[in-house]
Order: sequence, then C-alpha cells, then structure tokens
Amino acid sequence: MLDTPSQAVEDVRLQSFSVTYEYPVVFTQDAFALGNRSLVDVLSRREHHKRHRCLICVDQGVLTSLPDLTSQIENYASAHAGSMELVAPLVPVAGGEICKNDPRTIPSLLELLSRHAIDRHSFMIAIGGGAVLDAVGYASAIFHRGVRHIRFPTTVLAQDDSGVGIKNAVNQFGLKNLIGSFAPPWAIINDSSFIDILPPREKRAGMAEAVKVALIRDGKFFNWLEAHADELARFSRPHLHHLINRTAELHMRQIRLGGDPFEMGSARPLDFGHWSAHKLEQLTRNGVNHGEAVAIGVALDARYSVLSGRLAAGGDERVVNLLERLGFVLWHDMLRHCDPRGRPLVLKGLADFQEHLGGELTVTLLAEIGRGVEVHEMDEKIVGQSINWLEQRK
Repeated sequence: MLDTPSQAVEDVRLQSFSVTYEYPVVFTQDAFALGNRSLVDVLSRREHHKRHRCLICVDQGVLTSLPDLTSQIENYASAHAGSMELVAPLVPVAGGEICKNDPRTIPSLLELLSRHAIDRHSFMIAIGGGAVLDAVGYASAIFHRGVRHIRFPTTVLAQDDSGVGIKNAVNQFGLKNLIGSFAPPWAIINDSSFIDILPPREKRAGMAEAVKVALIRDGKFFNWLEAHADELARFSRPHLHHLINRTAELHMRQIRLGGDPFEMGSARPLDFGHWSAHKLEQLTRNGVNHGEAVAIGVALDARYSVLSGRLAAGGDERVVNLLERLGFVLWHDMLRHCDPRGRPLVLKGLADFQEHLGGELTVTLLAEIGRGVEVHEMDEKIVGQSINWLEQRK
C-alpha cells in the first residue's frame, strides 16, 4: 500500500512562447480590374505556385449598388485561374447590424464553409461594410479554429477603422460585439472605388472615427481636419481618401505599437467616445448608425473632459464645431430617456463598457487635442451636465 504524503507537492511548469503576426494592408483602386494584381499577390504571398480555393461573401448593399460586381469578380478569377478558384458563386450577406443581430448568420456561414470544404489553406473573402466583415471574420476565425480570411472594406468607417483591425464579433443578448474573436486577417485590401458609390450618410459616418483618433493620437491631423472640413463635407475625393489613409495608419500603429493588440488589459484606447455610442446604437435600435453615435459620444466626452478639468476650456467647442461642419447632428432624444429611478439609460453604457473587457472601468478622455488620457471613474453628475450642454446646443 502506498504511503499518502502528509502535504501535496506543487509542480508548476511555466510555458512561454510568442507568435509574430504579419499581414499586408493594401491601398488600391479598382481591385477587380484584370490588370490589378492586389488580390492575386496577397493570395500567393506564401505559396506562389498554387491555385487557391476561395469562397467570397459580399454585402447585399454592395451588390445592389454595383450590379456588375459579380461578373467583374468572375472575370477576374478566370483571368487569374492559375492562382485562384471560386468554389461557389458569390454569397450575398445582409449588410448593417442586421447580420450581427440575426442569430442565423453565423450558423449559416459555418454551414457554407463546411459545404464547400474550406480548410486552413483555403480563403474566406468578405467584401462589405464593417458589420459584414465582423460576421464573416468571426465565422472564419472559429471554423477549423481559423481559416485564412481576406477583407475588402467598402465603407469609410470600415476602411479607416474597423476593417483594418483584428477584431471580429456579432451582437448577442442585446449587447454589441458580445461574441467574437481577435484574429488577424490574412490581408486587407482597401479599394477606393467602393467609396465613390457610397451615399452621403455613409461617407460622413466614417469621418467620426477620423476625428476620434486625431483627438487622442495626432493633434496635427486634427488641425488638418479643421482646415479641410468644408472639402470633406462636400466629400472631395482626394481629401476623403487622405482622411481614410491617415486614420487607418493611426489605427494600425496602435495595434502594432500599443502593447496590447488583443486587449488583455482593461483599456480600449481607440474607443474614445464609444461607451455612450454603443449604448445609443442599442437604444435607438440602430436608428443612429455607428459613426453618428460615435460623433455624439466624442462630443459628450470632449465636454466631460473640460468640465472635469482635463481639457482646456474651448477644446470642446473646437471638437463640436468640427463635427457639425462635417455634417453631424450631435443630439438624439434618447439621451434624455431614463429608467424608473430617473437615471439616464445611456449611463448603462459605462457598465457594459467595463463588462466587455472586465477589470476596472477604463475610459479614454482628452488631456489636450491630440492626446488621450485613461480614467477609471466617470462622475454621473458631470455626464448629466455634458448631456445638458449638448441639448442646449441643438
């Protein structure tokens, strides 16, 4: 009979390893013109002499706006048949938050991946706005524990912000991006020709993220936005493309150099203005789109930054004036809706924001134009005063 030791012996073996992620972000125009090799080159960047199997999902709104896109892609694939093969006709996906809210979206995409035998050396390609990229990216990340995924962002918001990142998610239980993954894509191709066909509201929406990232990371870029607000409000092509490229560059720099690409801590430094924006989207049932909600959230937190003594007086006026010159409406009556105790419903966004990452509440405010600062509490009285200020300006 074995003797039982009087005290258990602890055996701890620490394992450590690192993985380097690398993916190209390509800025081009007319990606599916036969002579444009952007897609072929990223498909073949590791395996040059292979025919790559591709399944392509396309935002239904993009297909409606570009009825010739299907034939363009099919012709492109035929012209480059030595490098790529379409395993099925293009798959339409409902655009906007519809696809992220619909519980059938992910099971349908997973069934599609399985039916066409997409493996870890095949490609799932998504063409669309941020919501479609989020949903298709999440399905790609969990199928076979991750298949190769290429993104074609088609909106300003996706090309300058969400589409060039590494996050994927869908909504669940009434909460935005509750279920998702961090999964760097195989490649991102920003095709400027998609921007040209966008309606004005969609072009404008993505500008909010440019203002946001300029405020917390690049004061000179904020000055440029102020100087060219009139051209941007008219959607001047060269100015809009500069806005997209600079915003995307700042976003990618944060992922590359920020020290926490997978958000293991309690901060989301690029989400300035987002705690209220996400809640406002939910409360309005997406009647306010993401960019419009971010504009309101940025204005709200700029005012809070002044009232709390962090940002110099007048900084909030600069922020609001720029957003209004770009065409944003910085008020929605849902900011006034309260729970039975009289507490504004939007304040629940703080708890949702904290719960999403866990740990202590961490919100980015402004120390100056171009520099953000993290805080760990928000005074509800000052939030209320900031809401009052926005309402008085409407």
